[in-house]
Amino acid sequence: REIELLVPAAHCAACIGTIERGLAAMPGVALARLNLSLKRLTVRFDPARIAAGAVLERLAGLGYDARPVDAAQMRALARDLEGRDLLARLGVAGFAAMNVMLLSVGVWAGAEAATRDLMHWVSAAIALPAVAFAGVPFYRSALRALRAGRLNMDVPISLALILAAGVSLSETAQGGPEAYFDAAVMLAFFLLLGRVLDHRTRRLARSAAAQLASLSARTAQLLTPEGPRLVRVEDLRPGDEVLVAAGETFPADGEVLSGESAIDRAMVTGESVPQPAGPGDAVHAGMVNLAAPLRVRVTASGEATLIAEIGRMVAAAEAGRNRYTRLADRAARIYAPLVHLAAALTFAGWLWAGLSAREALMIAASVLIITCPCALGLAVPVVQVVAGGRLFRAGVFVKDGAALERLAEADMVVFDKTGTLTEGRPEVTAMPGDPAARAAALALAEASGHPHARAIAAALRALGVRPAPVTGIAETPGAGVAGRLDGAEIRLGRADWCGLPRGDDTEVWLAGPGGAACFRLADRPKADAAATVAALKARGMAVTLLSGDAPGAVADTARAVGIADWRARLTPAEKCAALADLAARGHRVLMVGDGLNDAPALAAAHVSISPAGATDIARAAADLVIPAGRLEPVLAALAEARTARARALQNFAIAALYNALAVPLAVAGLVSPLVAALAMSGSSILVTLNALRRGGRG
Repeated sequence: REIELLVPAAHCAACIGTIERGLAAMPGVALARLNLSLKRLTVRFDPARIAAGAVLERLAGLGYDARPVDAAQMRALARDLEGRDLLARLGVAGFAAMNVMLLSVGVWAGAEAATRDLMHWVSAAIALPAVAFAGVPFYRSALRALRAGRLNMDVPISLALILAAGVSLSETAQGGPEAYFDAAVMLAFFLLLGRVLDHRTRRLARSAAAQLASLSARTAQLLTPEGPRLVRVEDLRPGDEVLVAAGETFPADGEVLSGESAIDRAMVTGESVPQPAGPGDAVHAGMVNLAAPLRVRVTASGEATLIAEIGRMVAAAEAGRNRYTRLADRAARIYAPLVHLAAALTFAGWLWAGLSAREALMIAASVLIITCPCALGLAVPVVQVVAGGRLFRAGVFVKDGAALERLAEADMVVFDKTGTLTEGRPEVTAMPGDPAARAAALALAEASGHPHARAIAAALRALGVRPAPVTGIAETPGAGVAGRLDGAEIRLGRADWCGLPRGDDTEVWLAGPGGAACFRLADRPKADAAATVAALKARGMAVTLLSGDAPGAVADTARAVGIADWRARLTPAEKCAALADLAARGHRVLMVGDGLNDAPALAAAHVSISPAGATDIARAAADLVIPAGRLEPVLAALAEARTARARALQNFAIAALYNALAVPLAVAGLVSPLVAALAMSGSSILVTLNALRRGGRG
């Protein structure tokens, strides 16, 4: 049998060797091949010798999160036609700018008459096609705005490009001393550079709903009187019965009719530990069956499933966030009409003053170029890119440039528990003191690959315990391990399987003729969790904890890290409702979480962060990704965001001051189009240099 897995954390040749060698050493694995560029792992194995769940557990042990995906969906996500188009136009503009600038040097050096005219014509041959091709994104946007009866920043940009090229061509045709082809192509290059950088920082944030869809199965084994039949998931109806083999994804929501297994419920609970599943238990589309085949009766399919509901919540949250209006765009709605009005009045005024139409047009072009909102357009994106680059070098990846603005506004932090505040690895916190019970438990625990059993075995071995002579050991998937000691049956597993009531804590019970003994497990908080929470409080931010885990485990974690406000056993919808309530009370919430069940909350929050070890959907829904194992980068991201907000406001002030000084000079006819282009470029460079300045910690 062959399965394909997405391994997002793989990033180098060493990862290839670690994963392929680690899986190849497992009995029953015939092939393991990792495609690093696609981060896709193909594993071929013998299901009679090894379960698909063991492959996932082995990868987790190697330090790599993995999840079955639909290859067609991921190929669609990998395509970025708009980004490629912008890069191509940027390359053309850059190539043309370099060549035209070389020719301009000759003109500036004193070339005259025929030599100067020849250089102008060669510049025209290079610049005109380049401006026509490179400016297409701006021209299209400007036309759409004009057809809708409004103005945006691309309208004056387009006019400046056309006028710079048109006036230069007119000057060249008349043998004039000055042409401004270099200004036209440089203007196109700088504007495209800002557009490309902005596009790249925002692209990944648009893929959360699509990745949610990729978790769903495409086909199902429908059980019919004639035998199993492969059908499309869309053809399933409530009441149908399906067979879900080990390693497969559940195709629909349903109820287990027969079979015992362990399943990955991370989509709903956010917890990484496999959960037992047996007759009567509810399962949902997108969950993964890890251990043994299950017969399931469908209760909901298609758009009625839980994963479809989560997808709708993510999509709705992203749509709401996309309506966030940039300060630059709001300013442009006022600024753009004023630019055109100033240029038109300048042209009319100089005509009335007696200048020729050609001379008046040159002055109007200078006004339009010098007031081109290039610095205004770069004021926010360049700060976001610079801040994102600094955070990236610190191991923090900013996926949406606008997230830095929202992060600077956050006044409250909401944490998830498992894998966010905690390590995500269970450890034994309490165990029976009876040496005989410890020896029996070790014998049973060593026979299981369950994370709880491994944690118990590791703790007992560290104490020097030797296993008891237990015979007839057999594991019941998702329940526990049983065997015989001195002729009597003993069990190690979940409470109800051992005939005991379940509690609020994470517990594994040992039951036998001598009574019952309990092993309590907990997920240890990250080393810097308490310090991070304390630092957030010191900055005046409220901190709360929302988790899908049991109340006892949540309370222990909250107490350990210093969080007084916590809630447990929350569903994804309840987390979203809690965030909506906080927003209604005036809070701007930063959500930090890593589970798939956190994806709607991450998308709905004012701003969101996920650890690098998070599930794929959480990372797609979040605005920033931080390294796994540490929470200190949350503080670094907050500080950089606040610095970036200050830089953006400073850049707006620079752009306003520049226009206040430059526009009167241009209207008075004291600035040529060439000087106007240089001044415009200078303002853009000044904005960029201001963004590059390092600020203090926020």
